[in-house]
Amino acid sequence: MKLFVNARYLIVPVSSLLTIFGIILGGLLAWVGVFLFGVYTIIDTLTKDIHLRAEKNQDGESYGVKEFQYVVMYIMLPVFILLQIVLAWRLFQFTSGVGIEPLQIGVLNYQTGITLTNLIGATLSTALWAGLGIIYGHELSHNKKEGFFVSRLIMALSGSAHFTYAHVYNHHLDLGHEDDPATAPRGRNVYAHTWLSHAGQSKFSYDLEQKKLRKQGKSTLSFKNKWIIGYLYSLPSVFLFVWAGGLYGVAALITVWAISNFLLEALNFMGHYGLIRNPGEPVEHRHSWDNDNVFTSWFFIEIGRQGDHHVRGETYFWELDDVGAPNYGIGYFSLFVLTLIPPLFRRFVKKLLNDWDKNYATDAEVSIANKFKALGIQS
Repeated sequence: MKLFVNARYLIVPVSSLLTIFGIILGGLLAWVGVFLFGVYTIIDTLTKDIHLRAEKNQDGESYGVKEFQYVVMYIMLPVFILLQIVLAWRLFQFTSGVGIEPLQIGVLNYQTGITLTNLIGATLSTALWAGLGIIYGHELSHNKKEGFFVSRLIMALSGSAHFTYAHVYNHHLDLGHEDDPATAPRGRNVYAHTWLSHAGQSKFSYDLEQKKLRKQGKSTLSFKNKWIIGYLYSLPSVFLFVWAGGLYGVAALITVWAISNFLLEALNFMGHYGLIRNPGEPVEHRHSWDNDNVFTSWFFIEIGRQGDHHVRGETYFWELDDVGAPNYGIGYFSLFVLTLIPPLFRRFVKKLLNDWDKNYATDAEVSIANKFKALGIQS
């Protein structure tokens, strides 16, 4: 049981390595990351009615092995770095005009050079799996020691090192009201939320550093500013892609960062859309949407158990459990597809929000919800 409980969270590490391997081999295999994402969407949809509780032994102790899970999370940093390196290598081949020729290496078919079509596939594959680094950046942000720093480095690969501070000191404290950029209010779509949340969290991190440095009598524009340092962590990626592909490299990196941040903010969007917390009231299970079908739980290392996570923020992901939080009833992959089409998502979530207003919200929260309805915003 202990082996199973720990191994089941290896879907993303294994898939990331398969994506890297596919880009290295070239040809149509450069698209393997996109293919896997599609397959997992189907699996997630088919398993939406399967739910499991946190696994514990007879003494109530979790089967999760902390040392193993942290080693995996730390290893994912070099894995995500390698993912960008192999894409940059293929970019260099493309812009250098390396001839396309199939070679047999043992039982493997390797293709030198790369076509523009397959380069697009490699870029999209990299973007999708780099974006999923959020689940490790998120988990490690709650580790106040070396994990916090590793979280910043993982997020810097997508140009979002500000996330680590904003997530812990803004999102978790201000969840459910307008002071939290990561909470999407009713009526907002995922496309607008991506920009507004990203910019809002970055501003929070900047303001946090500015206030701290002013108290210390130091300049905001200095290398003591962790907001500035965070963006400097992203410079190796910029240099790598510019060197490897010039304008093609810039376009590839912009694509990787845009999709990565879209996936990051889509998770924020899905986790809290439309839920309201009266300022000053404690964060409770009802202030987050749960997504706990079996595949979502294993793939996203339990990030879908938002209800428990936001009440017990320091709890290891493998110990998070069903706490009776409001639940979408479908997994993140399926829900993500709906968010891409805002009218469908609003239609889907309207009934759920009405149920939340009736059965979960306090009178003060209902009053806030009614203000949205008065503006014609039902969902």
